[in-house]
Amino acid sequence: MNILVTGSAGFIGSKVSQNLLDAGHTVMGIDNLNETYGTALKEWRLSWLKENPRFNFAQSDIVDLDGLTRLFQQHAWDAVINLAARAGVRQSIEEPWSYYETNLTGTLNLLELCRRQGVKKFVVASSSSLYGDSQGPSKEDSPTDRPLSPYAASKKAVEALCYSYHHAHDMDITALRYFTVYGPAGRPDMAIYRFIKWIFEGEPLVLYGDGTQERDFTYIDDIAAGTVLALKPVGFEAINLGSDRPVQLNTVIGLLERALDKKAVIDYQPTHASDVQATWADITKAREILGWKATVTLEEGLQRAVDWYLENREWAREVTG
Repeated sequence: MNILVTGSAGFIGSKVSQNLLDAGHTVMGIDNLNETYGTALKEWRLSWLKENPRFNFAQSDIVDLDGLTRLFQQHAWDAVINLAARAGVRQSIEEPWSYYETNLTGTLNLLELCRRQGVKKFVVASSSSLYGDSQGPSKEDSPTDRPLSPYAASKKAVEALCYSYHHAHDMDITALRYFTVYGPAGRPDMAIYRFIKWIFEGEPLVLYGDGTQERDFTYIDDIAAGTVLALKPVGFEAINLGSDRPVQLNTVIGLLERALDKKAVIDYQPTHASDVQATWADITKAREILGWKATVTLEEGLQRAVDWYLENREWAREVTG
């Protein structure tokens, strides 16, 4: 297949692109390479992809309809995987406009161009944030009508928009609700990257709340594998991708302390209003529809993330999120 991957310099987008290339597909990657976090990390991810002759890259923004239109006129794609997004709960409260511009308008641009060019398969990144502060494992039919941040609300809007294009134009669309993705070369604004850096460099580890909050951490390789599987025809489906194993942040900090052989100096801060106490994915649909489940344990995944940081510490420690 010939596939367009947006956000290809991002954490998930780069790994999905690599998986597609490994499977023999041709990939066109686009990314605006914005400075939401240090571009050195994005360039590092891209450098590996550019070694493959079946990978082509264009610096482009999905909000730029004219630029996207030219790309769609120059190429013919069998599917589009939209992983370009403004991510992060807390930052969306401070600058909500950019989240709606990228997440909603950008997705609309892609959907409309897919409609015009006859691209029938569309995969889009959604988020576990849709579930808010729900109790117990979240199922895809759990309520999603009380988002706690503009980021979560934007992803809710994205799913609604995608369904409208499925209904009106018979597009085959899969919305993947990712649960706390982590791993090597991860986003530097996410907890795992920050915790590793803070512990190893002897900096205060900023912890919002008392650390008993739980997250369904899901390793990047598992997420990428599920995203590629989501290219199969489904009509329209929203599907959770998570480990189905929520873990307290205190436990994660302890595992990282052992892996780094250093003690964290914790700076406790009040719980943020947009934070939830727990996330937990029910992955029944992922198993039944995609034949997918997470395979990498948290202990193994954290060790790989630690190893990557130590191998690339000379520049990775300077990356800020």
